Amino acid sequence: MITGAEQTRTSRRRSLEQERANEAWAVVARLKDQPFAREYRSLAQSAPADIQANGLGQTLAFWRAKGYDKGQAKQDNAHARLFEDVSAWVCRQLQIGDGDDLLTWVVETATTNDYRRATAEALAFLTWLKRFVEAELPSGGER
Repeated sequence: MITGAEQTRTSRRRSLEQERANEAWAVVARLKDQPFAREYRSLAQSAPADIQANGLGQTLAFWRAKGYDKGQAKQDNAHARLFEDVSAWVCRQLQIGDGDDLLTWVVETATTNDYRRATAEALAFLTWLKRFVEAELPSGGER
């Protein structure tokens, strides 16, 4: 028999999964007609493996290096957009500032436990984002 506390945890987990899915769907909907949609799809597909292999901080640093110039996001850049999308989601979920720069928080403020939580949340969000980009955005061979 399921207790009230177990049901609440299950409902909260389901609700959080729904929030992740909703946000990922909204991100993909905004990207459909963007000139960098194919590249974004490719980056989003490899992002979970990149984070697991290199760590969240290293992956964020790579996206920022490729997507920003002198502190400003490059126009129509998939790396910058993925950096911003993941940062905004994780910062909102962990209640970290205004979501401007998850990387700065990871490097300057986060404890080991904070870093683990941020990594887990990024991976959970990217699970949904990866599925939706595969379904909705063009791949390299599509026109």
